[in-house]
Amino acid sequence: MFDNALEDKGTLYRVEETREWEVARSFCGLTYAPLEAIPLIKGSKPNAVLKRLQCNDITFSRFCFGTPTRVEDFDPKAGNIIVVNTLRGNVRHPLTGQTHADTKAGESYVVDSSRTDYWNIASGDDLQLNLTIPHSLMEAISERWYGFIPGDDFWKRRVVFGGKSSAWLSLLNYTIQSVSTLSEPDELIARKANELLCIDLLHNWAKGAGLCLESGARSAAPHYVRDAERLMTLQAKQNPTILDIAAQLGISARSLSAGFREFRGITPHSYMQARRLEALHGALVEAAPGETVSSIARSFGYVNMSAMAVAYRKRFGRNPLHTLRRR
Repeated sequence: MFDNALEDKGTLYRVEETREWEVARSFCGLTYAPLEAIPLIKGSKPNAVLKRLQCNDITFSRFCFGTPTRVEDFDPKAGNIIVVNTLRGNVRHPLTGQTHADTKAGESYVVDSSRTDYWNIASGDDLQLNLTIPHSLMEAISERWYGFIPGDDFWKRRVVFGGKSSAWLSLLNYTIQSVSTLSEPDELIARKANELLCIDLLHNWAKGAGLCLESGARSAAPHYVRDAERLMTLQAKQNPTILDIAAQLGISARSLSAGFREFRGITPHSYMQARRLEALHGALVEAAPGETVSSIARSFGYVNMSAMAVAYRKRFGRNPLHTLRRR
């Protein structure tokens, strides 16, 4: 598995292999984050493999330095989560405190370099198939599927997961084969592939961090937050204001906003708009013959059709008209 990952497809970075440190460092800076790469054998030159494939927001990279190397000082401003999938050799990564883990072939490691420091030491005979995922994408996937965004305590956890027979590696292999064999880029397939990978990654990450995504944050939230979510879902078509929702619950809008920020990591307005878009999506899927996107959207209170279409496409990866035609 993965022996030919990114072998025939993908965007080359200048060259497929290099013996120049400057080229290897530049590839890392653009693919992962600006960083420092330090050879562990004095005077050694890299024998680096540099290949990448862009799948919408996620970057896949087949990479190695080809000589024992330590990388450190990943720039948090790049805003990236990095998943290192070791194909051969081994790579050492930090865990908590002074502890570390050496990933072997088939094992994976995830770190959010925008939330915690990171370094690794590659054995030199290693080969990696890595994913670079914007932190913002993982937040959006978490909110969409689990209804909240984990706090920094979660994102700061560094986790080893997977294994040669793991579902993660099977999904990763399937995704790469699906995307890399397309004769032409397909944005919808790429977005769906991204979503599947992010959901599975969140599951593995949460398992390693001891967080239950399905129930942990929901059960911890006060009743008024859960009641507000229920009302927003039921009244999505009416698009009530946050003041309206708060009044129905007998609390202040400030208290409601504070509750959402603390227990969901988002504003109640963001939650309301997400439910509204989902309700619109359902109406488009169930539309009767003769109905149009505009007529359905107006029934949900949308006035600016262009802004609605942009928000819809961002959430569902397709235009509302496409959804209507495929019903």
